[in-house]
Amino acid sequence: MPIHLQIDGQLCDAEEGECLATVIFRQKSNVFRHHPVDGSPRAAFCMMGVCFECLVEVNGIAGQQSCLIQVQDGMIVRRAPND
Repeated sequence: MPIHLQIDGQLCDAEEGECLATVIFRQKSNVFRHHPVDGSPRAAFCMMGVCFECLVEVNGIAGQQSCLIQVQDGMIVRRAPND
């Protein structure tokens, strides 16, 4: 059964048990945020919670590691704005 969530205001579907980073890769470009110093695009790298490159805001809580979060129905996700 599909799960429905929003990523940057866009409705999208996911499968139960999927990690949020995977859904973001599939639905959006591979850019999760931009480096605060040089502006380079950043994306999930390790997919196991070590690199902190996949940070997003989930349901109003910033700094969440999307590779460690399983999708839930009704989630509202926002990728970090360009710094």
